[in-house]
This record gives sequence, structure tokens and C-alpha cells, in this order.
Amino acid sequence: MISLQFLATALVVCIIPGTGVLYTLAIALGQGRRASAWAALGCTIGIVPHLLAAIFGLAAVLHSSALLFNLVKWAGIAYLLFLAYQAVREGGTLAIRAERKVSSGWDIGRRAALINVLNPKLSAFFLALLPPFLSGTPATATTEMATLGAVFMALTFVVFVAYGLFAAQARDWLLNSDRIRRWLNRSFAALFAALAARLAMERA
Repeated sequence: MISLQFLATALVVCIIPGTGVLYTLAIALGQGRRASAWAALGCTIGIVPHLLAAIFGLAAVLHSSALLFNLVKWAGIAYLLFLAYQAVREGGTLAIRAERKVSSGWDIGRRAALINVLNPKLSAFFLALLPPFLSGTPATATTEMATLGAVFMALTFVVFVAYGLFAAQARDWLLNSDRIRRWLNRSFAALFAALAARLAMERA
């Protein structure tokens, strides 16, 4: 069930930069290692609702209901635009500053979890990713999907922590210049806005 092929596939998916990685990098650059670990944990926990939806068949309901899908989608778009604003606003939670102002772990993790919770395509992703690696035994399908999902979550956490540690290590030499800080903040804002635009193109 947990084959090398599954581990390799899951690892590649986790490594590819997405919204969660961007958030973790921004937090690491702005607030350091410990804050980035909270971001990684929040992004990982945000996977849980979609994994449960895939296991219990609720994902099909979400994607068969245009109204429900669009409610989640537009909430996700609004949230990504909010993150873009927070990256460029003076004193915003994602704004990278020379001085380190650390938010509480709860706030960082909660905002990170919402990134994945409000992504309606994530449940469909698990429906596509996990079934090919099941044994084919109906009696154990639920347990197997839960196990594969847990392994995927563990890989997500490890990869995101690694991204955060790398960014936190680079913080000191990246943030010596006001010009670099402004460029980073604008870049993160543009990327979050681009991800919001891409999500707006998604269909159930």
C-alpha cells in the first residue's frame, strides 16, 4: 500500500510550490523559524477536512453542487486576496520587515489552515491521488486511504518545515536592504493575487 511509487509521487506534490509554501516562506522571512513551523503545521492540518471528504465520499457532493463549490471557491479567492493585501500593507501580518515581530503560533497556524480549507480542489485531488495506490480490498479501503492521507500529511509537514528553515536562514542576508524587502513583499502579494485569479478559473 505505502509503496516507493506513492512516496515519490507524494513527495513531488509536496515539493512543488503552492499557496501553502508561499505562506510558509513569507512567515519564515518575516518572523523566523519557530513561526514557520507553526505555518507548516497549520497548512498540514488544513488538509484534514479534504482528506475526510475524500474518504467518506463528501468530495463528490462538493463537486456535484455548483453552489457549494462556488461558495468555497469565492471564499478562498477572497482569502488569497486578503493575504496579498497583508503582504504589502504596512504592518500587515505577512509584510516582511527588518525588525522581527512574531505573531502567536495559534494565529499563524489558523491562517495557514484556512489556505487549504478554502481550496475546493483539494478534495478532488485526494480522490485522484489515493485510489490508484489502494489494494483493491473494499473492506480495508477506508483504512488504507486514511493511512495514505496521514503519510501525505507527514510529508507535507516535513517539506514545509524544510522550506521554512531555509527561508529563515536566508532572512538576515536578504533583509539588509529596504529595496529587497519591498521587492519581496510585492512579489508575495503578486503571487497570492495570481493564485486567486487561477482559483477563479476553476470549475466544479
